[in-house]
Amino acid sequence: MTFEHVENVQHVEETAVRRRDAAVRAAVERGLLSEAQPVVALLDTAGIRDSAARLRAAFAAVTDAPVLHAFAVKAAPLVPVLALLNAAGIGAEVASPGELALARAAGVPAERTVLDSPAKTPGELREALDAGIALNADNPQEVARLDALVAGRGALPPLGVRVNPQIGAGSIGALSTATATSKFGVALRDEGAREAVVRMYLDRPWLTRLHTHSGSQGVPLARMVEGVREVYALAEEINAAAGRRQVDTVDIGGGLPVNFASDEESPTYAEYARLLKDAVPGLLDGRYGLVTEFGRSLVAKHGAVLARVEYAKESGSRPIAITHAGVQVATRTVYAPASWPLRIAAYDGAGRPKTGTPVVQDVAGPACFAGDLLAEGRALPPLEQGDVVAALDTGAYYFSNHYGYNSLPRPAVYGYEGGSFALVRAAQSTAEIVAESGGAQADALL
Repeated sequence: MTFEHVENVQHVEETAVRRRDAAVRAAVERGLLSEAQPVVALLDTAGIRDSAARLRAAFAAVTDAPVLHAFAVKAAPLVPVLALLNAAGIGAEVASPGELALARAAGVPAERTVLDSPAKTPGELREALDAGIALNADNPQEVARLDALVAGRGALPPLGVRVNPQIGAGSIGALSTATATSKFGVALRDEGAREAVVRMYLDRPWLTRLHTHSGSQGVPLARMVEGVREVYALAEEINAAAGRRQVDTVDIGGGLPVNFASDEESPTYAEYARLLKDAVPGLLDGRYGLVTEFGRSLVAKHGAVLARVEYAKESGSRPIAITHAGVQVATRTVYAPASWPLRIAAYDGAGRPKTGTPVVQDVAGPACFAGDLLAEGRALPPLEQGDVVAALDTGAYYFSNHYGYNSLPRPAVYGYEGGSFALVRAAQSTAEIVAESGGAQADALL
């Protein structure tokens, strides 16, 4: 890494922090964060576009073959976000009928959509085939279903099979998709499995893609690359056995880890692409098209959840800031804080960065259990009633996968850029909470 590159990275990070600080102050001044709406989520749309551009540039630098970058919708299932990414040249990877509906609502075309799920129904498979959406079968039983569904059809969308290279876990077991007993894909190292996959392709000329997903948070780049190397070797084996280039595209999944410890965006797409070029040069020599399925790494660093401090108290001489953001927006952090720690930024009641000698304190949420903490034992400027805390790096999963504990509402989400805010999703009303909790059927059990 050159000195000029380091300077450029630092400039990008500092610019993002300035944008965030300005957005927090503006959100307070304009009443987006208020007594009536004490939690709000913000998205840096310029940052998201920049991440998309850097992803595309990283792979364009290592291969001349066509590359479809498909955003993992589960990371931010918000239609305006999908539309923003689509406009930036990023498609959609969907894993349910709901996610497919979101991608369609965002205008993502079928040819830039990929369906992955370990539990696709015949109806879902049929819908994808009818719409011309690429899909990856998870297991031999699903391939058998496709046998019946593709019979008699003319042109087919790209179809592939997901394999599990069984290369081992990362530091977060629940997110490790390439373990020996992972629920995803055909376990490639099980006895007879590799030969069965090769035969599966030879018997079905319409299988033209091969898919794996070896990475996620906690998985090092070297291990991700190892998984890609395994699936590339299998593609070469299938094509050699077929005597032709039957597998023409390899879907290498996503899962680039995100740095949650600072504003630095690391590792980078460019680092990952260069590692792939060094370790699996044949995959990038132009013979194979590529599909990627990054999610968290495209949006995580560009989100913040803001919450008002309702009370500042002490318990056992420990200062505690009671806020309105907790388990309902930060479920993983609350239940697994060691794996999902959050950075907290402190602002005063006017939305200006707080100063002062840091004090070890807890930042707690509103839910009725003791473990509802955004941060425990964190050194921050002393938080007071009316201040604002910002949970950083929350652009992926944190405000999109709501947890309905205590019937706490989903917060509003706004995109910000150049001093302007755009509503991405309205805050959930109490009437909507009642409606989705059976309000219209109040007498059903009487």
